Amino acid sequence: MPAGASALSLARPRTLKAALALLAEDPELMPIAGCTDVFVGLHFGTSGQRRFIDLWGLDELRGIALVRPEPSEAPVLRIGALATYTDIIASALVRRRLPMLVAAAREIGGAQIQNRGTLGGNVANASPAGDTLPVLAAANARIVLRSAGAERRVAMGEYYTGYRTSVRQAHELITAVEIPPVAGRQWWRKVGTRKAQAISKIMMAGVRGPVVRIAIGSVAPTVVVADKTARCLSAGGTLAEAQALLGDEITPIDDVRSTREYRHQVAQNLLAQFWRETE
Repeated sequence: MPAGASALSLARPRTLKAALALLAEDPELMPIAGCTDVFVGLHFGTSGQRRFIDLWGLDELRGIALVRPEPSEAPVLRIGALATYTDIIASALVRRRLPMLVAAAREIGGAQIQNRGTLGGNVANASPAGDTLPVLAAANARIVLRSAGAERRVAMGEYYTGYRTSVRQAHELITAVEIPPVAGRQWWRKVGTRKAQAISKIMMAGVRGPVVRIAIGSVAPTVVVADKTARCLSAGGTLAEAQALLGDEITPIDDVRSTREYRHQVAQNLLAQFWRETE
């Protein structure tokens, strides 16, 4: 049953500082922005959340730029948490530095979803079917978390702790995603009922360079970084050897969108496609 509007409350801070102060006082507030998933949960009565803090108006969380977090570091691509998929698609900087993220953004829903859905929201939602998550994992991205008193960065490979859970504390906000330079040819593919406007059955992001990186979504409770498979290919192993290792690194399940066996087979097919198309 849809949640009644009278049962909901909404805080609308005007600055990031004010938002963090509210969360420090009341960590049970749920951060929202584009609301492309939140509205679905409220409509179908599957969300128990009733108290929200709206971040959409905080321009401090927008923007796409090259930054140097530390003087000794090479510039990284910093994408604000409120950057929408439309922003990502339109960004010449993202197209140049991380084209596989643009490819993923183009296939997330239709224009309406792309105009409202945000990168930070996709990360925060923590769904194993989040289309941008394999891209961020394959690119060694870092999630920037900020509270009223501190800021920290967490490697994408260490961010998720289980199905829809992460290391983010209730008083913290995702403020940005930082991606270091990616060395190698980038690749991304989504398999779903349709090419877009459908939840993924499985998706894979890969980087073929001096170090091979492979990440897969919808094959485990969290996005899978296939380290053993990637090391095999980096070391000159055969595709068949890598496919066998990949089968051991993923743990897909049967659900309403697909079967375990299908996902196992498609994952191996995608690995072969990635290796063939990035030669």
